[in-house]
Amino acid sequence: MELAEVDSAVLFGLITMVTWGIWIVVGNAASESMDPRTAAAISYLVAALLAFGFIVVSDASLVVTARGGLLAGVAGLCTGVGLISMYIGFTHGSTTVVSTLGAMYFVVAAAIGVVVLGENLTVTKLTGIAFAVLGIVLVTR
Repeated sequence: MELAEVDSAVLFGLITMVTWGIWIVVGNAASESMDPRTAAAISYLVAALLAFGFIVVSDASLVVTARGGLLAGVAGLCTGVGLISMYIGFTHGSTTVVSTLGAMYFVVAAAIGVVVLGENLTVTKLTGIAFAVLGIVLVTR
């Protein structure tokens, strides 16, 4: 991986981190002023419109394979369940707890990567996951 690729990855990772952090806080505020299920639907409707708009103005291919379409659909289903769960969670608990637990999705992805995809589990990766789990424990207390 070249330096320019790393810089782009870091840049877009930072944009994701900041915008998702803002999304959590604003989503919590929305769920306090309206039904959280309605807030979740509006949130993802706006996101879907933005995604479709991006397809239109970019050079994205509109070719959908059966496998790719199925996997994208399953990903969307999981995203939707997580989104609705997060908004409803805001009404039952603090933003700090709900958002921290939700943000630990990468631990699940890492476990699936190791168990299902056969990725290597190094001591460094295991230590990082352990620190993430410790962070969850500390934040939720």
